[in-house]
Amino acid sequence: MLDQNTTAQLKTLLERLEAPIEIIASLDGSDKSNQIKELVSEVEVLSDNVTARYDGTHTRRPSFAIAKAGETPRVHFAGLPMGHEFTSLILALLQTSGYAPKISDELLNQIKGLNLAANFDVFVSLSCHNCPDVLQALNLIAIYNPNSTTTMIDGAFFQDEVEERKIMAVPMVFQNDEHFGQGRMTLEEIVAKLDQHSATRDAEKLNAKDAFDVLVIGGGPAGGTAAIYAARKGIQTGIVAERFGGQVMDTMDIENFTTVQKTVGPKFVADMQAHVLEYGVDIMNLQRVKNLVAADKTENGLVKVELENGAILQSKTVILSTGAKWREMNVTGEAEYRTRGVAYCPHCDGPLFKGKRVAVIGGGNSGVEAAIDLAGIVEHVTVVEFDTKLRADQVLQDKLNSLPNTKVILNALSTEVVGDGSQVTALKYKDRATDVEHTVELAGIFVQIGLLPNTDFLKGTDVELSPRGEIVINERNETSAKGIFAAGDCTTVPYKQIIIATGEGAKASLSAFDYIIRSGQ
Repeated sequence: MLDQNTTAQLKTLLERLEAPIEIIASLDGSDKSNQIKELVSEVEVLSDNVTARYDGTHTRRPSFAIAKAGETPRVHFAGLPMGHEFTSLILALLQTSGYAPKISDELLNQIKGLNLAANFDVFVSLSCHNCPDVLQALNLIAIYNPNSTTTMIDGAFFQDEVEERKIMAVPMVFQNDEHFGQGRMTLEEIVAKLDQHSATRDAEKLNAKDAFDVLVIGGGPAGGTAAIYAARKGIQTGIVAERFGGQVMDTMDIENFTTVQKTVGPKFVADMQAHVLEYGVDIMNLQRVKNLVAADKTENGLVKVELENGAILQSKTVILSTGAKWREMNVTGEAEYRTRGVAYCPHCDGPLFKGKRVAVIGGGNSGVEAAIDLAGIVEHVTVVEFDTKLRADQVLQDKLNSLPNTKVILNALSTEVVGDGSQVTALKYKDRATDVEHTVELAGIFVQIGLLPNTDFLKGTDVELSPRGEIVINERNETSAKGIFAAGDCTTVPYKQIIIATGEGAKASLSAFDYIIRSGQ
């Protein structure tokens, strides 16, 4: 099950176990049980502190659990935690033994203070790059809350349950059999959702902060770079972010960032956060901005930023770098069948449609790349493009056209997502040349049609927006509002790319610093 290199690495890691642990397998004699038994056996022999048992009584079989010796197990794996989930297995082994997690003392105490009694089921696919963060977070919560459990459920192992519960997007989390959430969620986000008093405590802390020199709203590449450039000037710098890292957290391969031949989004964000923190930037994560008032409209000449939790921050300058989100089709049925056949991440949710027919909406690079990836998993992929031609790079088009189970429909307007009340069954589109409506029977629709700026909170403020909702900026990244600058995908700058966003963030920061100097603040 484990290759020689992996075995050697795992053996070294297991030397960090703080106490003896048990792996308890619940088997049923199937081939899948044999695979789990093989994995458990291979792990057991790597450390004297690991004991394997095969008398588990978990109702979901085959599965295995991890527990400190003599304790009732709280972390369960219904499936093989390989691929992206192998790290989840390693962390579960170490942290169950008492190995301290690499999180702040404040967050750890918040987890311990939950006093939670809950059972979490986490449905994953092993190709999902968002699933490990969610599973590892809930595993940690179970480890520090004795009345809670977490179970990873591999959709490929329990296909019948996936079908029965209509799981068509991962990660999908249930708390005590009630839907808790889906998609990428950080440990901080999950804890905040479980801790009913966290918003009030956050507001009190934020209200007590002194005014900033530069306050960046948004924690993507533009915002992170802006904060680094500002902090290097020796001025008080903060970042307010709904989710640090932004859209890049959902990006897989990054191969066009100069000097970095290849990386993945989560690693890019982790490296960026480490770089930002190196300069002492105050990162206020999981905070959503409600409104802001320009410097010339306040009594003290500072930009005022109002948060949804009621807190108010003040700063000499603000840099808006709120990024963008996936554009939706905005057709009948899309909202109703989101996560029930309508999806936005082919890497995460593609394996759930194995052997089924799906469509990809959009013929740009993202759409065609998604179609190519899906073609290796599903029965058939139909690419539906509004334009009269695909807009993807030619090398991607050539690859798509070489695949036997793909079809391209051009000049098509998607008009409706059709379902049976529980899941998607078809897509309706209109031929733009003839106005004739067609129906494609399928089980999944992956929407890949570009981005929309995250600027709704700016409507009604002094910050001018373009007809597309982008923040209008000049060559110095100044907006129409005094003391407010902007950078990245949320602005009118053309070409939404990571490397362009970082450059724009640097420009905006330098312009903000120049503004502070010239205004004598």
